[in-house]
Amino acid sequence: MDTEFWRERWELGQTRFNQATPNHLLTKSWPQLALRPGCSVFVPLCGKTIDMVWLAERGHTVIGNEVSELAVADFFGEHDLEPTIRSEGSMAVYTAAEYELWCGDFFDLTEGALSGVDAVYDRASLVALPADMRRRYADHLAEILPPAVAMLVVAFEYEQSEMDGPPFSVTQDEIRDLFSGFDMQALADEDVFESNADLRERGLSRLRETAVALHRSA
Repeated sequence: MDTEFWRERWELGQTRFNQATPNHLLTKSWPQLALRPGCSVFVPLCGKTIDMVWLAERGHTVIGNEVSELAVADFFGEHDLEPTIRSEGSMAVYTAAEYELWCGDFFDLTEGALSGVDAVYDRASLVALPADMRRRYADHLAEILPPAVAMLVVAFEYEQSEMDGPPFSVTQDEIRDLFSGFDMQALADEDVFESNADLRERGLSRLRETAVALHRSA
């Protein structure tokens, strides 16, 4: 689950996690965060997800983080955007239109990168990390985010012994524990077993997708 693992997945085209349409729990649950128009949204481990386009179409500025240079370049190329590129420490920052994508290791991000962020959308980060890294990820994210922020976290729940991740099973109880400094509200819990043939083929007997809102006050 280190940076080279994910770079290799993109280089080999092993990216079935990248979807052609916006995540259904994003479109269903996002309005419940009641965010002001024009606010800035951070998308960690963003890949080239179409979810960023959906957020931008709703008036948000999108700040993403992705370790794969290929994924970042593909995102801008597929949407006919020519980014400017600058260096910030160990990061290459690609900027065009409503998007600013920080290419590099998530754990190298600092408070300065996210100083203007109002919200976070996490569909691909927690579920991409094994348990020990999820704690490190959550602690670092909480540390670099502004004091007042809202989050939408979309995750999978299944019997972890039936399949090796990623994606990993991340329960709502674990999310509450990882982000104990936030207030949490469950927004959705759906059976998605039949619509995920690739995960069924890996041995699962059940699969649920959940969405929770997290809020932290200043």
